Amino acid sequence: MSRPTPGTPYTMSEKRLVRVPKAGRRLPPTGSDFVEIEVVSGIVLALATVAALVWANAANTGYEDFWHRTLTLGVGDLSITEDLRHWVNDGLMTIFFFVVGLEIKRELVVGDLRDRQAAALPVAEAIGRVLVHANIYVASNLGGTGRDGWAIPMATDIAFALAVLAIVGSKAPKELKLFLLTLAIVDDIGAIVVIALFYGDGLQPAWLLGAAATVVAIVVMGRAGVNHPAWYLLHGVVLWVCTFESGVHATIAGVILGLLTPTGPVGGREVLTGLEDGLHPWSSFLVVPIFALANAGVVLDRAGIEAAATGAVAWGILLGLVVGKPVGIMTAVAVAVRLRIGVLPDGVRLKHLSGISLIAGIGFTVSLFVADLSFEGELLGEAKVAILAASALAAGLGSLLVRLTVPADWD
Repeated sequence: MSRPTPGTPYTMSEKRLVRVPKAGRRLPPTGSDFVEIEVVSGIVLALATVAALVWANAANTGYEDFWHRTLTLGVGDLSITEDLRHWVNDGLMTIFFFVVGLEIKRELVVGDLRDRQAAALPVAEAIGRVLVHANIYVASNLGGTGRDGWAIPMATDIAFALAVLAIVGSKAPKELKLFLLTLAIVDDIGAIVVIALFYGDGLQPAWLLGAAATVVAIVVMGRAGVNHPAWYLLHGVVLWVCTFESGVHATIAGVILGLLTPTGPVGGREVLTGLEDGLHPWSSFLVVPIFALANAGVVLDRAGIEAAATGAVAWGILLGLVVGKPVGIMTAVAVAVRLRIGVLPDGVRLKHLSGISLIAGIGFTVSLFVADLSFEGELLGEAKVAILAASALAAGLGSLLVRLTVPADWD
């Protein structure tokens, strides 16, 4: 990759300092550090998943009883009561989505999504992939009770995907790894929009107005130069409560806060950089593994496996992740390159993306998240089995294709 000329911004594909045209506004690179954290996080996530499966199959009643224990926070009418699993999914996962929001903001301002041609390919693949996998899922569940799960195959698990690529494609160029990262981030944007639009529960206008007023207050504080974290933490909690009570899924509050975070200094503090550096490890090594521990536990007995093997929901998820995603990605990217809407990274050819497109079929974290929003009972169990099986299959097939298509001596 050629060295940028003076005065031009560096993107996340560079390991040097990221420059922004405005004087005094600098952000460090995210490419290498972000990828390294996510790779290790993928290993921790795998261990948490195994632990959840062992726990659920060794003592299913104990596993479910533990996560169904209720916890009340607050006092009287100002309290919220949820079981532990929903405190993880609605509360703790807000931190995960906040970090996702920070990374999206960074990419839109100073990263690959800032450049039209660089952003064109992941955006094109997202559109193509959704059209393919959604139609596959809907066709598998036409007229059935599982139609609400059409968005389950939508997102790519960044941690698992990057960990698999790091293990089997250690010689792959950083451009290929960063393409996968950008693709996963765009997938997360799509999943967030879908969760906000289609997985609400009885919208409450008064609470929505409260959330909007809180957003305005946060923007005003930023413009006024308020930089003490306590003020933003307080307003963040208020925004979460308003979002929770409004019927929009509460984790969207985290994304909103991430997108509102300024990329430049406020009162001499680099807000976005400080928050991302501080929270990303906690999100990757604590929040997501706890989420996996709370949600990946499914009983893998004969009845459950047979139900999944014959269930429309399971086949819709499996085909959506393992077939719909790679077909949609490869088709959309090929068309975008052919029409010169976007360009492939330096040295990367279409064949090199075949393994990447399959690895992108590892949905896991957000897929489990959407499954919990879509189903309950037997259908939720069927969906979890399918997500685990599809993610494992996508990882295996993607690894094989990466080994076959990516030269071992690629510099």
